Amino acid sequence: MNQPAIRIILVDDESAIRRALRPPLLESGFQVVEASRGEDALQLLRNGTYDAVLLDVNMPGIGGIETLRRIRAFAPKLPVFMLTVRDHEDHKVEALDLGADDYVTKPFSTPELIARIRAAIRSVSARTRTADTPIEIGEIRLKPVDRSVTKRGVLLHLTPKEFDILHCLMSRAGRVVPNAKLLTAVWGVDCSEEVEYLRTYVNLLRRKIEDDPSNPLYLITDVYVGYRFIDAPAFQERMADVAS
Repeated sequence: MNQPAIRIILVDDESAIRRALRPPLLESGFQVVEASRGEDALQLLRNGTYDAVLLDVNMPGIGGIETLRRIRAFAPKLPVFMLTVRDHEDHKVEALDLGADDYVTKPFSTPELIARIRAAIRSVSARTRTADTPIEIGEIRLKPVDRSVTKRGVLLHLTPKEFDILHCLMSRAGRVVPNAKLLTAVWGVDCSEEVEYLRTYVNLLRRKIEDDPSNPLYLITDVYVGYRFIDAPAFQERMADVAS
C-alpha cells in the first residue's frame, strides 16, 4: 500500500520563487499548495491537513514572522521552514525562538531543503515513540508526555526543536552527545554536519534553562565534540561545592 503524499503549503509573495520550488517538490512526491500571503496560509491550515509549511519572512500583509506566531498558536508541532533573503543573526533568533523548525537563506539548495523537510516530518512522527517517564535533574523537570519543561516549578516556553535537543541530552545525562549524533536525533541524518546551526539552538536553549547562560550549570559544551547535560550526582556535587 502506497504511503500518502506529504502535503506542503508554499507561502511566498514572489511567483518566481514558487515557480522554481514547485517542480522539484512535486518530483519528490510532495503535494504542493501555494499561497502568496500569510493570511491565505492560515486559512488553508484551518481548513485542511498539511505536513509542513515553507514560509517566506518578508511578505505583504501580516508577514512571515507574525504568520509563524499564529501557526504555533494552533499547530505547535507542524514543521515550519522560514525562507528569506536575509542572513542576519537577529532574524534567525526571532524565527527560531518563535518555533521555526528551520531557517533557509535564499538562494538555497533545493535538494538540501527537501532533505530537511523529510527529516523534520520524520522527527514529528518519532516523538510519539519516546519514553514517557519524566526526567528531573536539579531544578529542571522534563515531561515527555506533554512535552513540557519546568524550572523551580515554573513552566519554560521552549520551541519544538529546543525541547527535542533538551530531551535528547537529559535522557543521556552525564554522557557527551556528539554534535553529529545530536543533529541526527533532532533533525535527521541529512543534517548531521550542521554544527553552527546546532550551536545557535543551544545558545537559545541556555538563555531559558540557565541562570547564567555564559557560565552554564546544566548544559555543558565539550569543545569540538558535542554537548552533555549534567547528571544528578554531578549536580549535587557542584551544589555542595558552591555551598561550602
